[in-house]
Amino acid sequence: MTTGAILAGGRSTRFGDADKAVAPIAGVPMIRRVADRIVGTDDPVPPGADRASGGDPVVDELVVNCRPDQREVIAEALSGTPLPVRWALDEEPDLGPLAGIRNACRAATDRYAAIVACDMPFVDPSFLAALRELAADPGVDAAVPRLDDRWYQTTQAVYAAEPAADACDRALDRGDRKVLAMVDRVNETVVDDAAIRSLTTDRTFTNVNTRAERDEAERAVAAALGAE
Repeated sequence: MTTGAILAGGRSTRFGDADKAVAPIAGVPMIRRVADRIVGTDDPVPPGADRASGGDPVVDELVVNCRPDQREVIAEALSGTPLPVRWALDEEPDLGPLAGIRNACRAATDRYAAIVACDMPFVDPSFLAALRELAADPGVDAAVPRLDDRWYQTTQAVYAAEPAADACDRALDRGDRKVLAMVDRVNETVVDDAAIRSLTTDRTFTNVNTRAERDEAERAVAAALGAE
């Protein structure tokens, strides 16, 4: 059993005066695209187009981590999603993604949490499913991709919820807000670049931080749909 946990508590400082979580990409709020992909109801956009559109969900529930002031607008964006949505609110905002992961893992009702940032509208659901299988190996508490064998993708990873939340708490208690401070203290399996590229493409990790990147994402959606 796996909880899909979407992190949306950031301030979107590079996006201007709007919350990028609900900024539309080809008419669909970005966080809704993330949710739709992991439940199998999005447009057939690669990578993982078949699983993202018309495939079985790769999670059993959705947890949204956000600030309390974001909840109403995000709830509206997610209205009608086929899986139940639960909330992991940042009662103390602006502690960064480490606190977001902690709160999401605490809210998860399943053993594992598949963490995805709200600004990753091309997340490959099949890749998340593969990470979930790796995280379930004996003695493993996390499956964390490392793109180009350099860049840890901690906000598109699968964690055993309770050990990860405990490790986040220990890091935050030390005043360390880096996500790797948690990853270094759980039994993780690192998914190297060769393994990543055997399963998906690096587009799965695409972040949309600016309006220009949002426009580029819209063009990618349009190109994929035009190629059908």
